[in-house]
Amino acid sequence: MSPRAKKVKVGPIGPDIDLDKEEVYLANGERLTEARAEQLVAELQAEHRRSAGRPSVTGKTEHTPNLTVRVAPATRAKLQEIAAAQGRRLADVTRDALDEYLARHAS
Repeated sequence: MSPRAKKVKVGPIGPDIDLDKEEVYLANGERLTEARAEQLVAELQAEHRRSAGRPSVTGKTEHTPNLTVRVAPATRAKLQEIAAAQGRRLADVTRDALDEYLARHAS
């Protein structure tokens, strides 16, 4: 840390500062500059985008499209029974049912 750098008590967010004029250091001793702050924000935003929502069914970080379908109460009840018996989520059982239907009827 430079001789003129002052330690800042961690507390509520205060006024904005110019990180290229003020000396602020991260916990690892690295100086926080405007450029480094922008880089950290971009990394955090990218990580948030990757982790937001449910995991992709493809196992990758790509978006999985969704499909909303109306079914009769009896159909939903049967799907829920199967899901409960298998210890699985309703969405997973429904996805498997659609995949099986497509395997039988797709040309």
